[in-house]
Amino acid sequence: MKNGVPVSKIMTKNLVTLSPTDDLVAAERLFKKHHIRHIPVVEGNAIKGMLSYTDLLRISFADAIDEHEEYVDTIVYNMFTIPQVMVHDVVTVTSGSSIKEVAEILSKREFHALPVVDDGKLKGIVTTTDLIRYFLKSIF
Repeated sequence: MKNGVPVSKIMTKNLVTLSPTDDLVAAERLFKKHHIRHIPVVEGNAIKGMLSYTDLLRISFADAIDEHEEYVDTIVYNMFTIPQVMVHDVVTVTSGSSIKEVAEILSKREFHALPVVDDGKLKGIVTTTDLIRYFLKSIF
């Protein structure tokens, strides 16, 4: 495994993003449509927060209700805004950060994705899944 490989080599560059004015119903659709678990919340190119699928599950009653699950989720989602549910104090890395640095941050923290920001602009996102894929490719 090479030392100092930049995170830009493994980060996702084609980003799905949300605006603080979007609603949580739209957010859930994006999570499901793109099979992702983290969406940066941006205004222009500036990151304002991070919304995870887990954040939605925390406010959802979906696990408790079977029959009208979608209807109940919509009611609950309409009670909150994205800024109320998202993480605001987002830890970020730069595209030049090493994969090792990113792995160390993610292994010590309770989140699974980091926005990649250069000069105040969102450039990508790196997740634990990206790291696992990289390590598997490097080892095997």
